[in-house]
Amino acid sequence: MAINVDTVYKTVLLILNSEQRGYMTPDEFNRIGSQVQRQIFEAYFEDLNQQLRVPQSDMEYSDRVAITDEKIAEFKTENDQTVAEKTIGGTNPFTTPSELYRLGSITYEPNTATYKEMQRVGRAEIYNIRKAPLTAPTTNYPIYLYEDNKALVYPQTIVDPAHIKMQYVKKPTDVRWGYYSGSLGQLIHDTTVYGPNLLNNGGILSSYAGLLATGVVGTYPAVTYTGGSGTGLVINAIVNTTSTVTFTIVTPGSGYVVGDQIVVGANQLGTGSNAVTITLTAADFNSGSTYGTTNFELHNSERTEVVLKVLLYQGVVIRDPQIVQVAASRVQQEEVNEKS
Repeated sequence: MAINVDTVYKTVLLILNSEQRGYMTPDEFNRIGSQVQRQIFEAYFEDLNQQLRVPQSDMEYSDRVAITDEKIAEFKTENDQTVAEKTIGGTNPFTTPSELYRLGSITYEPNTATYKEMQRVGRAEIYNIRKAPLTAPTTNYPIYLYEDNKALVYPQTIVDPAHIKMQYVKKPTDVRWGYYSGSLGQLIHDTTVYGPNLLNNGGILSSYAGLLATGVVGTYPAVTYTGGSGTGLVINAIVNTTSTVTFTIVTPGSGYVVGDQIVVGANQLGTGSNAVTITLTAADFNSGSTYGTTNFELHNSERTEVVLKVLLYQGVVIRDPQIVQVAASRVQQEEVNEKS
């Protein structure tokens, strides 16, 4: 249950504006928001360790160990070989997924009917375990050594990463309040979920070669085209004059890359119009623009904490000790209430 990044940003702007404490740009907010999320996330593990040392209430919704674990559960996951950041690499030792923060367990699953949890061992133990006939690892009782973000699995006959499953806590994704400029220069929030290789939903394709010969002024929805390495792209065309045309992305599709050429055929923009070649540039994709949004991945109960901490950091940025003092006081009180 993520926290809506647009709600947090607008709340922060409202508070700053009501107190006449300046303005926070989207770039500042994205950087500070990512730092705040990471700070709150990393505190979960110390909080859990602290709560395990004190008696807990057995009342429903009051067990702080369970509450903290529920917050961490937002980041618990398992590897998936079809997703880049969740992919296990190598053929033994196996490289852990790039999004991994803390490793939980590793299982050996050569088929749907076999499920073996591996024992994690240290460097000092592994030599004695391997040389003793009764404790030597087998495919029924595999072990692994975890070092340098790699899992060395024994027996070493296990080499297929598709047979390995890693359960872990992932790192939170950086926050991103995506936007584009409106007709009056205002910043309009882009609700499309961010994807670095995703074309900008509603973006203007301004890089193309070939002008119209006698194009007819007007709007041409969902123009027919050829080319490009992806699928699903839908573009509208607006012929502004007989020699200029603007293309707008209606549906971004997927699978397109920088340098792709989309060719709108002759007569598509009015009888007598030439073919127009649109060349996709880095600015047409989320990673090269301000389009695309990534919400806070924290549990929804952290919304107040997020707002307060963002204000705290913003007070440091604009060197306003009053914002820092008030926000820090509120954050401290929240933490005391949660842990006392």
